[in-house]
Amino acid sequence: MKYFFLSDGWIIGRVWELGGLWNEAAWRRKPEICQLDLCIWENGEKLWLYRVEEAVLMVEVKPTAQVQLDRASQNIGQVVLKRLITADQAIDRLCSVPIAQRSG
Repeated sequence: MKYFFLSDGWIIGRVWELGGLWNEAAWRRKPEICQLDLCIWENGEKLWLYRVEEAVLMVEVKPTAQVQLDRASQNIGQVVLKRLITADQAIDRLCSVPIAQRSG
């Protein structure tokens, strides 16, 4: 399994696998992506931990329409490609946050 953190108000867009964009017709299913019940607070943002199947290489994330309106004065990107991390890297990140800033 692979993991990534995603801020509240952001959603998953396209998904990439070894052959390119995830093709639901070829795979006969959507990619397995699951939000876990673990999150951390970082710089005032709540970051949720997601688990994805091994075949996924990268995910596109983008802000919801509400987040775009709320942050219109800030220059935030419309789309971000998330690099996936290993379980060990996710655990390290969770352990590096003070206990008072963890949720789950």
